[in-house]
Amino acid sequence: MSELSDNPSLKEIYAYKKKINWGDIPSIYQLASNSISEIDGILSHGFNNAFTQLLDQSNWNVNFKTSESDIVGKVTTPKPKISLYHNINEQHYELHCYPVINNESVLEAQYNNPRCSFIEWTPQTMQILFRLNSLIPFIVYTLQKGDIADYALIRYANQRVDELITLLSQSFDITDIKGFSIADFCKEVYRKHSQS
Repeated sequence: MSELSDNPSLKEIYAYKKKINWGDIPSIYQLASNSISEIDGILSHGFNNAFTQLLDQSNWNVNFKTSESDIVGKVTTPKPKISLYHNINEQHYELHCYPVINNESVLEAQYNNPRCSFIEWTPQTMQILFRLNSLIPFIVYTLQKGDIADYALIRYANQRVDELITLLSQSFDITDIKGFSIADFCKEVYRKHSQS
């Protein structure tokens, strides 16, 4: 493996990083890589998490979902409405989710609210869909002195988050996505760094 492919897997990026660094993997890379690997298996490992809870249709309020007719006259059921928020702090990236009631994102717990798309919405267990630990310091490190593998890992993380949002859009009507995505955050850090 002399170079990375155009669309490398996490395993390929790790192997390339190990190769170009003579087997020495920096701890900041290791922390970010481990966290990113967790979202790879978010739907396949069978653990109960906020993402799988959100997709569990047994918690969807079927009384809320009134039937509508589409253009052809076929009766359809509207998707539950949610909004997403890219939350970035000094250490982590998180994707937050909120139910939408009357075109407003709701932050409080909801229990049997007839206007809510979910029978039960508990922010403590359902709001943070996933977290990428140590991603923000890794991005800053990469923009300062990163190599090809570091940039590939950031692109991979951004791609995986985009794929998970696309997966959500298949089941939900995403009314709004706020905050800096990983790509937007990188651009902003690069812009600020280049101005100084």
